[in-house]
Amino acid sequence: MIKLKTEAQIEKMRAAGVLLHSVLTALRAAARPGVTTLELDRMAEDMIRSAGATPSFKGYAGFPYSICASIDDQVVHGFSNDRPLLQGQLLSIDCGCKLDGWQSDSALSVVVGGGNAEAQRLIDITERCFWLGADMAREGNRLGDIGHAVQTYAESMGCGVVRDYTGHGIGREMHEDPSVPNYGYAGRGLKLQKGMTIAIEPMITLGTWRTKKLSDGWTAVTADGSLAAHYEHTVLVTDGEPELLSFPGARISEALR
Repeated sequence: MIKLKTEAQIEKMRAAGVLLHSVLTALRAAARPGVTTLELDRMAEDMIRSAGATPSFKGYAGFPYSICASIDDQVVHGFSNDRPLLQGQLLSIDCGCKLDGWQSDSALSVVVGGGNAEAQRLIDITERCFWLGADMAREGNRLGDIGHAVQTYAESMGCGVVRDYTGHGIGREMHEDPSVPNYGYAGRGLKLQKGMTIAIEPMITLGTWRTKKLSDGWTAVTADGSLAAHYEHTVLVTDGEPELLSFPGARISEALR
């Protein structure tokens, strides 16, 4: 069931998004060689709870952490640990928070300490996939327009588009209808309506789109060991340029220049 949001509800989601953006901005800055993902996880939880919110992921279906910390060939749902990050690793951080009953969800990828051109190229491609997909989140477009925009660009750059994990509706719950695939056909699928709120989250690889799970039952890795990157924001469908609820002040039109 699609749940359209009122302006009052959207304003609460904006507030959650402002908080989450501050958390991910801090995590990006802190993700340096020698830091552990457990330290990043604690930082995220402390920031979220000190703002009167709760970490959305911790305890969700038994997930034990406040962030998903996925390194190199890990696509999503990676576990935080006490191993120091290394120069040049590709780290993807996914985080969610619930503030005043409303959710926000966002993810980013960084090269730890820089110095890895291949990983940075993949991150740049993944981010552009997001912006192209998000630009399609307009009233009257179809769900397939989002996935088609992501898939077309990623594959034109020689990359794989993960199919096993998708974006989703979001609101009072972290995962609501509809599923938002990163692949598809233009003009197909559910018609988008003003007031829909969706998480658009391309997961792009330098090799195959196929994934497998590690023995922890959560961490998804590329089946061929290739690098993976992840970028996500909570997006409001409008009758004009879509609004990024988890990236205050951002403009899609500017990002696509």
